[in-house]
Amino acid sequence: MDAVIFDMDGVLFDTERLYMEGWTQVAKKRGIAGMEEVARGCIGLNRSDSRSYVQTHYGEEFDYDDFRVAVTSWVKTHIKIYGLPMKPGVEQILRYLKQRGISIGLATSTSYQIVLEYLKSAGILYYFRVIVTGDMIEHSKPQPDIYLLACRKLGVEPSKAYAIEDSPNGLLAAYRAGLKAILVPDLVEPTLQMRSQSHQIFYDLTEVMVFLQKIV
Repeated sequence: MDAVIFDMDGVLFDTERLYMEGWTQVAKKRGIAGMEEVARGCIGLNRSDSRSYVQTHYGEEFDYDDFRVAVTSWVKTHIKIYGLPMKPGVEQILRYLKQRGISIGLATSTSYQIVLEYLKSAGILYYFRVIVTGDMIEHSKPQPDIYLLACRKLGVEPSKAYAIEDSPNGLLAAYRAGLKAILVPDLVEPTLQMRSQSHQIFYDLTEVMVFLQKIV
């Protein structure tokens, strides 16, 4: 193993739930029905692909950008009040990998500016050699592009890298790119298809670290 590449929302931070709640609350205020289910389909997608997905359900006239601004504002307010929720075991696994000389990357559909905000706020930015975000590529997860680019930037073969993912879109992206995908489910319970695409399945990062300790 030469590298471990992490997803961010739902893996490092418990922000997937915040965004789901934000989508639901904004939709409720605007009288938009069925948004919770649509929001689930956007997990792991970048802004461009999310816009297309939402507009297939609500029509091309749906002002996705305005809606997304409102959601982001809701999430930022929540974080300002309650803090950025970090997943258990994040610092421990990052520290362990860095001590072992394993390259650490981040491949997330979230925009670069928000990613930097979160990583700096959590004090974990310096662990990552490479950060690839959704606004750096045309099509994000479930397409493999984001993981292939992260591997190129790290200088590693995909087959020698592990991906840590929580969502169906992210898992499929890592699988298609040829990485060994470790699934840590968050909002979506693993289906049979997800299980077939996973190298391993664990339910928190502490379990992932125990596994990695056996091979690093």
